[in-house]
Amino acid sequence: MQGDTQIGIPARLMAEPARAAMLTALVGGRSLPAGELATIARVSPSTASNHLSQLVAGGMLTVRTLGRHRYFELATAEIAAAIEALQAIAPREPVSGYTQSRTALRLGHARTCYDHIAGAVALQLADALVATGTIAPLVAASEGTLLDLSTPVAELLGLGTFEPRGRRPAVRGCLDWTERRPHLAGRLGRHLLAAFLDRGWATQTVGDRALRITDAGRSILDTLGSSGVSPSSPD
Repeated sequence: MQGDTQIGIPARLMAEPARAAMLTALVGGRSLPAGELATIARVSPSTASNHLSQLVAGGMLTVRTLGRHRYFELATAEIAAAIEALQAIAPREPVSGYTQSRTALRLGHARTCYDHIAGAVALQLADALVATGTIAPLVAASEGTLLDLSTPVAELLGLGTFEPRGRRPAVRGCLDWTERRPHLAGRLGRHLLAAFLDRGWATQTVGDRALRITDAGRSILDTLGSSGVSPSSPD
């Protein structure tokens, strides 16, 4: 038997500004070396090493060694979801300058959230899957229900080959910090991101969390227009 959760433990780890910056940089599912994370957090390499050791010990990060370098990544999808949920309620920094504005637009349109799609495009996809009876309505931070993978929308999005059985939940709601509604996570969300990348509907640049929806991807999204909003691309 287990007692109440001790939310103060991960909260303390995430509350320190440098550690928060490192965790946020890894939400997109990337693996980054300590030196790059130190630059992102604006701390010295020795200070970054101390913070990273605490995050690994606290179960927030995992580390793997490739040659002379160590790469850090989020330990679980649940940690990514928790960070997204906190971003949804956290105060926003003011955007100043063209570059920051463009970055905010690109991230709001489509981005990776750990191993699935987030942003306005993700909400359009989730709305279409719910409207056509493919999945049940999503609830943030809760396991969802897969209803029917034979719907036309599921086939259009390349979900026909999805294997519904597995240890990780097939469907999960993840609170989208820019849209303030849950997008699709879980194994089906991962499958959907893979389909977008494999079929050339979206591209991703190394080191950039934003996704660029291609002309082919926009064509797919246009067919979903009646199932939800059709976000205009910032490109």
